[in-house]
Amino acid sequence: MRPSVLAGIDGSECAAAAARWAAEEAAVRGVPLRLLQVAPRLSGTTVPGPALERLQRMGAQLVRRTVEDLLARHPDLEVTGEQADEAPAAALLGTARDAGLLVVGTRGTGGFRDLAVGSVALRMAAAAPCPVVLVPPPASSFAEGTSATRGTGLIVLGFDAHRPAGEAAGFAFAAADARTANLRVVQAWALPAESVSPRTYVVTEEDRATWEDQEVLRLSDALRPWQEKYPRVAVATDLMLLHAAEALLNASRKADLLVVGRRTDPGAAEGRLGPVTHAVLHHARRPVAVVPHGA
Repeated sequence: MRPSVLAGIDGSECAAAAARWAAEEAAVRGVPLRLLQVAPRLSGTTVPGPALERLQRMGAQLVRRTVEDLLARHPDLEVTGEQADEAPAAALLGTARDAGLLVVGTRGTGGFRDLAVGSVALRMAAAAPCPVVLVPPPASSFAEGTSATRGTGLIVLGFDAHRPAGEAAGFAFAAADARTANLRVVQAWALPAESVSPRTYVVTEEDRATWEDQEVLRLSDALRPWQEKYPRVAVATDLMLLHAAEALLNASRKADLLVVGRRTDPGAAEGRLGPVTHAVLHHARRPVAVVPHGA
C-alpha cells in the first residue's frame, strides 16, 4: 500500500481547510488519511493538571469532529486521528517519516493574525522528509471564486531546465495524471549576463529570439522523460522573462496547486528554503507543494 497522507490540525480555520484538502488528496491517491492534532499548549509543562486534561479532552473532541466531517464528505476514505504529545513541529516531522505527503495550513492558532506563513508551516516546508502541501486560509482560497481544494483543473510546476528537479517534476506530473488536470510548466529566464552589461545599449529582437529558442529547446529536452512517462497529461510550457517568484505567482493565481522544489543537503542538520520558494510561500493564494530533492 502506498504511504498515507498526513494532515496536521489545531482547531484553526486554516488547518481545517488543510484537512479537507488532504482528504481529497488521499481519496484521489486511494490511500488512508492520518490526522495529527498538534497544539503548543498541550506540550507545555507549566499547565496545571486539571487545565491540561481539559485541553486534551478538547483536542480529542476536535479530532473526532474532524474525522466525522471528513468521512461525511468521503465515506469510502479510511481516516484515523490522534493527538501529539510533542511540540507541533517535532510531532509533525517525526510522524512525517512514514507519510507519503504532509499537509498543513499556512497558519495555525498561534502567531500574529496578519502573518502570511507561520513558523511551523515554514519549518515543515524546509525540513519535512516527504513532500509538503501548504494550504492558505479559506479567505485567500475563495478570493478568486475557486474552491480551497479543487476547481480549476490546472497544476503549475516551477521548473529550471538548467538544474532540473526530477522529484518536483514527478510529483507534478503524477498529480496532473491522477486528476486528469492540465499541467503548466513555468520557467523564469533572463537574458545572458553579457548581453545586459553596462557597455551594451541595445538587445536586438533577433538575439533575444535566439536565446529564447535555446531556452525552449532546453526545457523541452528536460521535460521529455516525464512526458513519455505520463502521456495522458496535457502539458503547456511557459517561459517568462521575470523573476522566478513573480513568474510562479502570476501563473498560479487560479491553479489548483503550485509545485516547487526544495534542494536538500545531506550534510545539513536542518533544511532550508531558497529565496524563490520562501517568497512564493509568503505570497501564494493557492495551495503550494514543496518537494524535496537532492542537491
